[in-house]
Amino acid sequence: MADRVHIAYTVPDGLRGNRRVHAVKDVRFVARRGEAIGLIGSNGSGKSTLLKAIAGLQPVESGTIHTQGRPALLGVDAALMGDLSGERNVILGGLAMGMTRSEITGRYDDIVAFSGLEEGLDEGLDDHPAAGPAAPPAGPAARRRGGLSPRPSTAPGSPLSRPLRTYSSGMSARLRFAISATARSHDVLLIDEALATGDARFRRRSRRRIDELRAAAGTVFLVAHAHAAIRETCDRALWLEAGTLRMDGPADEVVAAYEEFTRTGATPPSR
Repeated sequence: MADRVHIAYTVPDGLRGNRRVHAVKDVRFVARRGEAIGLIGSNGSGKSTLLKAIAGLQPVESGTIHTQGRPALLGVDAALMGDLSGERNVILGGLAMGMTRSEITGRYDDIVAFSGLEEGLDEGLDDHPAAGPAAPPAGPAARRRGGLSPRPSTAPGSPLSRPLRTYSSGMSARLRFAISATARSHDVLLIDEALATGDARFRRRSRRRIDELRAAAGTVFLVAHAHAAIRETCDRALWLEAGTLRMDGPADEVVAAYEEFTRTGATPPSR
């Protein structure tokens, strides 16, 4: 539940010094278990800031946010490292989310399969990768020190054997999604633009996973500029404009109202 949430922060403003930005203004809503809620609005409307506040990563200036369970913000809980291989980043991301090594081992194949990285579901590696070979496997000494033990099943030349910094942005985002959404169940999962990555197969896979989370009484928030993803994935939508909640209702109705606003410039409706 968000109760009269107001979020503001200070940013540099050139020669004039600093200025206050009021990113979210007096926002109120209640999210229920089993809901998938889309957040739409113009760039800079406060959508990502609100997600960070729900996740506990952005302080609020006034108002309160109440959640049951620990919210997980996709791509933040999976704090990956560019110089490590995709394989080791799966392990690192799982550890960052509080999983044990045995849990990571048990979920590893599912995470890799979900990401589609070994199926070639992307445009490939970065067109301009940084120089350097694939990350070498950890030796016995590293394992004794608690290092990231690789899985011997990863074939040489697989994207998972290469450093994350050589991945395209789409590949990196999909790996983060796979770790966050597949590694464990969540009471509240917060997704920022992840469904815009990958091809149609990956998007279908992502939507099925969101449906599974909802069926397990989890709550999903999705920020996406692709309104088709909101319509297909969410049953409810929140429209933020200039930090203000303009509309809260069925996803089809809210998206249609927002698209009419972007076409005509008409004043957004009040809640």
